[in-house]
Amino acid sequence: MKAALCTGYGAPEVLEVSDVRRPTPKAHEVCVKLRATAVTASDTIVRGRKIPLWHPVGFMMSLVIGITKPRNPILGMVFSGEVVSIGEKVQSFDVGDPVYGMTGPEFGAYAEYLCISEKGCLSKKPSCMSDEEAAAITYGGLIASHFLEKGALAQRKKVLIYGASGAIGTAALQLAKCAGAKVTGVCSTKHLELVRSLGAEEVIDYTKEDALPDGVSYDLVLDAVGRKKTSTLKTQCRKALAKGGRYLSVDDGMPISRPAYLHKLSTLMELGQYRAVLDRVYSLDEIVEAHKYVDKGHKKGNVVVTFAE
Repeated sequence: MKAALCTGYGAPEVLEVSDVRRPTPKAHEVCVKLRATAVTASDTIVRGRKIPLWHPVGFMMSLVIGITKPRNPILGMVFSGEVVSIGEKVQSFDVGDPVYGMTGPEFGAYAEYLCISEKGCLSKKPSCMSDEEAAAITYGGLIASHFLEKGALAQRKKVLIYGASGAIGTAALQLAKCAGAKVTGVCSTKHLELVRSLGAEEVIDYTKEDALPDGVSYDLVLDAVGRKKTSTLKTQCRKALAKGGRYLSVDDGMPISRPAYLHKLSTLMELGQYRAVLDRVYSLDEIVEAHKYVDKGHKKGNVVVTFAE
């Protein structure tokens, strides 16, 4: 099978498309023929080793993922495709099932086939979703679901999403809106209309505004960009909490990916209350170009990679 291999840590050019052995599912695993994956922030952080070894998080990541190069050279965390074989003890899936999901730190989705436990973060894909859409909603949708649950979204009436136009931000905005919250989105000028179209009642252009309106406060502030990028406006957003409010950043610990989150995303897609945001679509052979584009920052939603039939 064809796969994009990460031959070491560095620029996008460390990725090479090669032929590797197709995996065989273990007793409780399914083998999925992939039709789409996505280039996520996690993929580029690992590939580029953007958290240095001397940093505690970077050191721990290297112990888990690999010191000089990734132990699993096939990166990629999210996928959509079809089950083509199953282990002898699999009960929840059958050959032919359209599925989508997330491998997590085990990676493996930059390949034409992968094996994943039936108990993993895996769900049947509803017919209303294309494979590109399924791959697009998974990473941001799962991470946003985790942090919004952690922030007790159901109890929050006013929510601010800092970085509302990226993969996590577009997901968090829509999920908060579906929960009945009044959402304010912070993004750049070129993404204002997108953020409005996803349901934000108010938008703030961080390229033009460095202050919040006087007296404004929020029950929940989610930093969907991460603490590494700071600004005067972000500092104000962090402080603009109502009594009992919560501030959360996407780099506050490792998010937990639950199949239940996928089921909820599927339901919202079927109801027409949630949509995938696709910026660009590349082929597997264009994986280096896809990483170069994501490395530039400021992508709109998600960058998807497709596989040849």
